Amino acid sequence: MLSSDTASHGIAPVAAPSVDLVPVRRVLVSVFDKTGIDRLAAGLKAAGVRVASTGGTASALAAHGLDVDDVSAITGFPEVLDGRVKTLHPHIFAGILARGDRPDDLDVLAEHGIERFDAVIVNLYAFESVIAKPDCTPPEAIELIDIGGPSLVRAAAKNHAFAAVVTHPDQYDDFLAAIGRGGTTLAERRLLAARAFEHTARYDTVIARWMADHAGAGPRHQHAGAEGLLPARLDLDVDCRLTLRYGENPHQAAAMYAPIGTNLGLAGLRQRCGKELSYNNLLDLDAAVRLANLVADPAAVVIKHTNPCGAASDTKVAAALATAMAADPTSAFGSIVAVNRMFDRAAAEVLLAPGLFVEVIAAPAFEEAAVELLTTKPTWKSSVRMVEVPPGNPWDATAGLELRSVAGGLLAQRPDDTPDDPAAWRVVTQKTPAAEHTAALHFAFTLVRRLTSNAICVCQRMSLVGAGVGQTSRVDSVRIALEKAGERAHGAVLASDAFFPFPDSIELIQQAGIAAIVQPGGSKRDPEVIAAADAAGIPMVFTARRHFRH
Repeated sequence: MLSSDTASHGIAPVAAPSVDLVPVRRVLVSVFDKTGIDRLAAGLKAAGVRVASTGGTASALAAHGLDVDDVSAITGFPEVLDGRVKTLHPHIFAGILARGDRPDDLDVLAEHGIERFDAVIVNLYAFESVIAKPDCTPPEAIELIDIGGPSLVRAAAKNHAFAAVVTHPDQYDDFLAAIGRGGTTLAERRLLAARAFEHTARYDTVIARWMADHAGAGPRHQHAGAEGLLPARLDLDVDCRLTLRYGENPHQAAAMYAPIGTNLGLAGLRQRCGKELSYNNLLDLDAAVRLANLVADPAAVVIKHTNPCGAASDTKVAAALATAMAADPTSAFGSIVAVNRMFDRAAAEVLLAPGLFVEVIAAPAFEEAAVELLTTKPTWKSSVRMVEVPPGNPWDATAGLELRSVAGGLLAQRPDDTPDDPAAWRVVTQKTPAAEHTAALHFAFTLVRRLTSNAICVCQRMSLVGAGVGQTSRVDSVRIALEKAGERAHGAVLASDAFFPFPDSIELIQQAGIAAIVQPGGSKRDPEVIAAADAAGIPMVFTARRHFRH
């Protein structure tokens, strides 16, 4: 039964194809990527297939001994406008779109002397790789917006009941094998058509993004509060980068996907050695790398279950790593480590101390001496995984948005990666923090933004010594952080990712000997919390910016 929309346009129903197998006697070939064209030419020649082609493709096929009918001879019209118009002609498109089970279609072909094409082999101008070059100019990009290619692909894909469409050199062998078996099957043509529409959809998406930037328009926007505008529509084209053994648990299938063309962040990771990464490894790697990159000076972080159990900054990565690993050695066993500088031999030697073992080491780069040292030690060897994560903004491909899945949808927000502005901070207590604690307060408030809320961290100078994360009450997080810190809490500073709703935490903080507090403020009970800090003689700073991380 026709839908009302179909009927209103007078479109007649199309009968199912009368045959499953379509012999391949005549094909159109026009490929920008000449990979495998020698193999293709040899196969088509051996099968006695007639070939029509254009320009450079025709020359390449002829160079491999294949007789080629030039498209200009078929259309009776030369290539014009520097090759912008070659195949856009009824003698080409009618030959592709004619339905083999429609006598009226075949009559039209006969009337105009048009021959059918049984297959179209086309790939598109390399627009994406060209615009990725730093020196690419808009005129160069525009010339590589393919017009005829996508039209040929879509025409053959639409008429897949009677024509096959090949869009990638990887498909040549299977296509040639089908010719040898007597032709393509309907199932094969359907699959090729699906891949073809994916190919053109991706191509158009890349062009649309580039054109929006070129026009200075960007995506359509809607207002989204104080942080600015968000896209009203977000087009994502992603591919599978890593197939994982399983997800968070062995019974869950899993993989890592990334937007096509994105090679920053974890999408661009390069594993130097070790067994394959797991789903949980990647979650921890994300937390580790993002936290390490928040720190300007050489830094190392130790992550367990997406939360830091150690973090430190120093003049050298090795010193920072030694301090970070010592913060909570029990939790650090089997952890993920990330540094924000080259991982050198001195850093590798830190991890060779007795009783230490980490699952993954992440860095922007590795010194070869460090790789050799760890991969030749009996206790490490194939167990250690070293991962290079390239620097750069990984959010460009998602319109600057951090995405997170929920059931049936995606949540999107601007990443919480912008450094805090110390000029907006203010001391709210009678007592001002000592100058010696200034750097520690900034370091602690940097770390706390990457802890799971409710989050509390305790830092002794430039090292994390205790953290309380993921609790349902802030006072419980305070208690856990101070217990983790132990004696190291005396003279340390404490940071909170959000305001203290009650003054009860101040009493615990005073008992532990904390020297200063930094928190966003913003509670209706701020005056009570400030009064408690004053009574305890503890200086407190309000930052006016919250850092929840759920």
